[in-house]
Amino acid sequence: MKDWNDPQLSDGDMPQPKSKLNQIKIPVVVEDDLIKAAVDQGVVDGEKNWKLVRERDGLTCTSARITWLEWNETGYYKARHDEPAEGRSLLMSPFNQFFTWQTTGVTRIVEQREDYIKFETKNSNYELFKITK
Repeated sequence: MKDWNDPQLSDGDMPQPKSKLNQIKIPVVVEDDLIKAAVDQGVVDGEKNWKLVRERDGLTCTSARITWLEWNETGYYKARHDEPAEGRSLLMSPFNQFFTWQTTGVTRIVEQREDYIKFETKNSNYELFKITK
C-alpha cells in the first residue's frame, strides 16, 4: 500500500479522480417539507411559467421566472431587465448559482408577442413561450 504523504511519489502515482459518468448513483428520497422549503427559499423552482426551446436540437428548459441581463463593453454584468433587447442574455430562474439556463447575448429578435419571443444569439436560435394554464 502506498503512503500518499510520501514526498518521493510523483504526480503519476497520485490517485486520479474518477469520471462522474461512471459513478454509482444512489437514489435519495426527499421529504415534501424539504422540497417546499427549497421552493420557498428560491433554491429550486416550483411552478413553471416559461419554456425555452433551442431550435437546432429541441433542447427544452422550463422555469418559473425569466430575466434579461445586460453586459457592459468589457463583458461584465451591467443591469437586469424585464424585456429582451439585442446584446442581452436570457436567464431562467432560479436566480442563483443553480439557474436553469442562460443564453449568450441576443443578436436579433425575429418575432415578439406578449406570450412568445423568437430570437437568435451568437450560438443558437431560440423560441421562448409563456406557459398558460
